[in-house]
Amino acid sequence: MNQPELTQKALDLLRNPDYFQWYVIPLLALVMYVYANEFTKKNYKAIAAGLALYGVHWFYEILNAMIQHFSGHALWTVPTGTSYLLLVGVGIELSLMFAIAGLVMSKFLPADPKQKILGINNRLFFAIMNAAGFSIIEIFLATTPAFHWVYNWWGAIPVFITTYIPFFLAAFYCHDWQPKMQKRFLAIIWGIDVAAMIVFAGILHWI
Repeated sequence: MNQPELTQKALDLLRNPDYFQWYVIPLLALVMYVYANEFTKKNYKAIAAGLALYGVHWFYEILNAMIQHFSGHALWTVPTGTSYLLLVGVGIELSLMFAIAGLVMSKFLPADPKQKILGINNRLFFAIMNAAGFSIIEIFLATTPAFHWVYNWWGAIPVFITTYIPFFLAAFYCHDWQPKMQKRFLAIIWGIDVAAMIVFAGILHWI
């Protein structure tokens, strides 16, 4: 573990309104526009992909915050650079990006979900490629003061395998499911997220 003092900096920022900046409002408006645009086009598959990734993203961030509570240090933290720290490892700007990441990336999927690329199902192929791309971006973020991998063993490879691949698998497979299955998955993941935030953040103040 290195620079544990950055953990305290993140905790000092946690949901502290003193650092709020107005640029968050147009970012939120853009996210709303993206979803509204897909809704008017009745592109419900893209909406399902976006909400699936975002729900899994929140699940991981809550889990990271719970690790912080029980062990004293999260796997990743945001010690500076955000105008509003939602949880110990995610600022509002990054969270808004993840809000549309699954929706945007689903637009690059081939129309045929069974098509193979290099012998691999294209949904799995695109999940791996997107995960690799996002992992590379996170490598850059970890070199800045705004994002910190707390443990030496936690880095690009663990993030790629355990975090980003599940993010995009959730998005791309939810994209193809029948509406009933989409709704069931989204209800489960978002139900867990909302319940966890109410209990662990709102009532117990653990995260």
